[in-house]
Formats: sequence, structure tokens, C-alpha cells
Amino acid sequence: MDTSRKVKFDRNIPFNDLPDLPPHEKIIDHEILKKWGLASRALAELNRNILRIPNPSMLVNTISLQEAKSSTAIENIFTTEDELYKAVSDTVKEATANPATKEVLRYREALWSGYQLLLKKKKFNASTIVKVFQQIKNTKEGIRPAHSQVIIKRGQSKIKPGEIIYTPPRGKVIVEKKLNNLLDFLNNEKYEIDPLLKMAIAHYQFEAIHPFTDGNGRTGRIINLLYLVNQNLLSHPVLYLSKYIINNKEDYYHLLSGVTQRQAWKPWILFMLNAVENTAKQTNQTIDEILLQMNATHAHANKKLKWYSLELNQFLFSQPYIKQKQIGKLLGVKSRTTMTKYMYELGKLGILAPHTEGREVYYFNTDLIRILQP
Repeated sequence: MDTSRKVKFDRNIPFNDLPDLPPHEKIIDHEILKKWGLASRALAELNRNILRIPNPSMLVNTISLQEAKSSTAIENIFTTEDELYKAVSDTVKEATANPATKEVLRYREALWSGYQLLLKKKKFNASTIVKVFQQIKNTKEGIRPAHSQVIIKRGQSKIKPGEIIYTPPRGKVIVEKKLNNLLDFLNNEKYEIDPLLKMAIAHYQFEAIHPFTDGNGRTGRIINLLYLVNQNLLSHPVLYLSKYIINNKEDYYHLLSGVTQRQAWKPWILFMLNAVENTAKQTNQTIDEILLQMNATHAHANKKLKWYSLELNQFLFSQPYIKQKQIGKLLGVKSRTTMTKYMYELGKLGILAPHTEGREVYYFNTDLIRILQP
């Protein structure tokens, strides 16, 4: 389909004329292919590096915390590192966590659940997308109904705050048709476009379709990772793209609008490829730092503590905040006296630092927190 024709767009009217995918083939030129090569190489290096970790799933626990925090922050939902880590460590139950922390935890769980579903079903389809959305928003809703209309307004900007900047397609039949076209584009090999380029193109299309009443941005960012896993470009969904997006938030939304208004695909695709390249390199650095610190901590503790195992060492680097009972369960120690002694020894060696809040005592891995700090 030639989408180089002038597309009728009015920000105040539902964009039911949103062109189907794929876009015009001429958008992929030498400059895009050059950037694609760099991004693909960085992503391949990251995928190899993931396999160096004894339990790669731990990265989903650690790096996904930061991904979840940044992705929700893009939607102006903020939580502190402290609240987030305590909730993950079970020091604060999700039911009693503040609303922002709950949103972040749901994003993380949606990422993990989507990944597990993908491993089980081997399919990237509408059902996967809907389930990710439902987990994020803690709802049973699906595609927005025909009577529902979402509008995108300008945020707290000095220039015309609250102004309508985009109105997505309206009508459940139209939205489902657009979404099915997007999935066909992603899954059908007749479109001879590399999966990484497809991901960049499809991310715009998903944001333009806006199939849900809320949570579209977060759902779309999880879809990016799950699609890369589905296409065997990543073994685990640990590409921390949301940090790059939030650091370049104005460009992100400006380039999205450029595709809508002028079919300006090239700047958008280059932006997304740059996001992949930069993020893959930074994630590689994070993995290297975690592995170095894990090995150093194990070597240090193993000389001093006969009971300190490799399994325990890996567990201590699976999440920043940990409770004593979790370590006791791992070690099979039921004696409170013995566990108190063990926790004291871990603190004395500087492996864990205790913190008391009310009646609760929790311990944090200061080295891991330092590595994960944005």
C-alpha cells in the first residue's frame, strides 16, 4: 500500500483513516539500514551477555523494576525507589502500597506474565496484548467499546496546556480491524522487513490505534519487548527502553506526531533504533557490573562464612531489598537465633544493610542498588 498519498488528519476527529501497515517501502533507505546494523549488533551482544548470568530470570526481577518505574513515569505516575523495593521484597504488601507503587508493580508483573505466556503459547496475538493490558490496569476490560472515545491532550506544557493533540480511531470494529492489521504485519513473513524495524513501525501504529481506554503507552512498551523475544532477538525481556524514552520524551512525542501528520517515518524509525542501540549498550554495562559484583561478593563472603553458598549469593542479587525470613527459607534454617546471627554477619561484612521501619526489619543489597540507580 502506498501511504505516501496525503492522509486526511484532523486532531479533533477520530483518525479512522489511519493507514494500514506496512508503510511505503521507500522509507527504508541507506541511513536507516546503517542504524539498523548498529542497533542489531548491540542487541545481539546483549542477548549473548544475558546468558552469562547463572539465572537470567533474575534480570527480569532487577532490570524490569527500573523499566517499570520509568515506563509509569512517562505517564506521570511516580514512586520512590524505597517504596518500590520494599513492596517487591514483601516488606510492604501490594494491597497496602501507595497507588503509584501499585501501578509500577502491575507493570512489572504484566511484563513477567506476558513473557511466561509467550513461552507457553509461542504466539504473539491479540489475546497476549489484551492480557498484558488487563494486568497493567487490574481490569477485565478489553478493546474499548464502540461508544468509548479517547482523546489525547497536551500535558502541563506552557504552550496551550489541555489542548487536544490527537483523537484515535473510534468504533470497536474499526479498532479491532486496525489491530489485526498490525498483528498481521508483525507475524506475516510476506512483509520482508527485519523484526527490529517491524517493532519500531508497529510501536507507532499501536500508539496511534490506542485500542484501550487507558494504559496504552505502558502496554505498547511491553509489547516491544515481548515481540523481540518472540522473534528470538532477546531471550528475556530485559531491554530497558523506557529510560531512553523518558530522557527524550519531547522528541518521542514530536516524532510520533510527525508520522501521524506527515507520514514522516524515517525520523521515527531512526529514533527507535537509536533507543535500542543505546539501551542495549547500557544494559550490557549493567549486566557486567552485576556479574562482577556478584563474583566479588561471593569470593569475599565465602572466605569468611562457611554457610554462605553460591545459591544464596545469587538470591541476594535477585532483588535489592530482602527479608530475613526469605533467606531463612532458602537456607532451610528455622532457628530465629541462628538467623539473627547470620544476618548480623552479613551486615558486618557489608553484604547487606539492615533498616528498621516500625516493627519491620528489612535488608538491602547496597551494591545492587548502586548499580541499578538511574
